[in-house]
Amino acid sequence: MTVFSRLLTASAFVIIGLTTPAAAELQCAKRDQAVEQLTQKFGEARQSIGLVPNSGVFEVYASKDTGSWTILVTNVHGMSCVVASGQAFETLAAVAAPAGDDA
Repeated sequence: MTVFSRLLTASAFVIIGLTTPAAAELQCAKRDQAVEQLTQKFGEARQSIGLVPNSGVFEVYASKDTGSWTILVTNVHGMSCVVASGQAFETLAAVAAPAGDDA
């Protein structure tokens, strides 16, 4: 089972316990439909993006007005699933690494 498959399987369990609107209304859909719903219905815009092993992509969408946020994972076939969502999103200023860290 690939990491992406495990994420999607785990997302089914995560979604059951979530009560936010995005999680309740959007579980899996084609990416363009998922993004449209997050943008139009929840006022969320993409805040960050990253790669998941085995060619998946994760994106964090959030509304700076309402504080709602959603993590969307998309596979290579263009199917996106909500893996988590919540409230009180904040953008943090970059913090310099402590002296001596090579990170």
